[in-house]
Amino acid sequence: MDSKLRRVVVTGIGVISPVGLNIDECWSNLTAGVHGIAPITLFDTEGYKAKLAAEVKGFNPRDYMEKADVLRSDRYAQFAVASACQAMAESGLEGTLPPERIAVYFGSGIGGIRTFTDEHNKLLNRGPNRVSPYFVPMMIANMAAGMIAIRFNCRGAAMPAVTACASGSNAIGEALRAIRHGYADAAITGGAEAAINECGIAGFVNMQALSVSTDPDAASLPFDKRRAGFVIGEGAAALVLEEYEHAVSRGAKIYGEVCGYGSTCDAYHITAPRPDASGGAAAMKEALSEAGYQDGERVYVNAHGTGTPLNDTAETIAIKDALGEEAARRAVISSTKSMTGHMLGAAGAIEAIACLKALETGIVPPTANLYEPDPECDLNYAPLKAVEFEADIALSNSLGFGGHNACLAFRKVQ
Repeated sequence: MDSKLRRVVVTGIGVISPVGLNIDECWSNLTAGVHGIAPITLFDTEGYKAKLAAEVKGFNPRDYMEKADVLRSDRYAQFAVASACQAMAESGLEGTLPPERIAVYFGSGIGGIRTFTDEHNKLLNRGPNRVSPYFVPMMIANMAAGMIAIRFNCRGAAMPAVTACASGSNAIGEALRAIRHGYADAAITGGAEAAINECGIAGFVNMQALSVSTDPDAASLPFDKRRAGFVIGEGAAALVLEEYEHAVSRGAKIYGEVCGYGSTCDAYHITAPRPDASGGAAAMKEALSEAGYQDGERVYVNAHGTGTPLNDTAETIAIKDALGEEAARRAVISSTKSMTGHMLGAAGAIEAIACLKALETGIVPPTANLYEPDPECDLNYAPLKAVEFEADIALSNSLGFGGHNACLAFRKVQ
């Protein structure tokens, strides 16, 4: 890596998830193998094949936002603001930099689909005059980034990454590049999603992407031969990224260093991965190269691991290609989607945080409910129980519809 590039570290994290409304609760449940999958309560699932989801429970947006802002924002943006508030409070960054030097890169794969559905129903049932004047700003996928920027007076670049399931990872990667190359000194980054509604579930289930299991303990099954689709989740995760010297100079707590990022496209199919997994492998290789990976280093991989038949087989091929067969078999890999469900545009962000916590604690969260490993997924996927493992480097993989592949690499700060 070019020595002129600036180092970038993580100084704050925030989580709103199906397994916890803050990082302590979330990490405790992830390492204990506790999942947040249960029957859907956000709408009536009569007539829907998919009955389960990983919903965020007990969230009150008023803990983070004024009533007026709650009323004119979609659930996904409320999650985003809440996670950003947690991350900024923890980082202590506020007031330490000119507003123009703080950027916001915050992803969402879908944006305000709940608002879109509700307002479209008003249009059909009550006429055009009843559609909310806030419909458009509540719906659009950039509004989480915009609201976070307004909240914290961030006047640098403020934009979303909208790359389906890779959105959170791409947002973090682009924030990394902005700070590395001097366009910003810090950034609030991550991803948010809230697509558990009538339209979202119908669309995913009709394309045969969702699990239709009615057993919460046998629905999200990454790398298991019983897997038959993902379980949709929701929530948000935020990270404060900061230029290393600035973080050190103010005595900030440092979770770890973002030291590599790869971003590629399969250019193959709108939903299916390339059978040879070359796009995902290329993103991993790019992240490993930037991170200065050396053969023999201990690697943890937080896999994309959706629990769909095609993804898990292809990702296994990609990991072997990127690391080499021998190193891939030494690596410890897990899919936290087995517990959080697939949080779509927020997935990459919460999984990046899982990588940082694994480096910090020396504990790798398990792949829950992996009782029957698929012979084609033949690596160490940390089944059922957390593993004590002192990783030198942690990778987070995200593979999205449209062929988007993103990989982030993290290290402890030396």
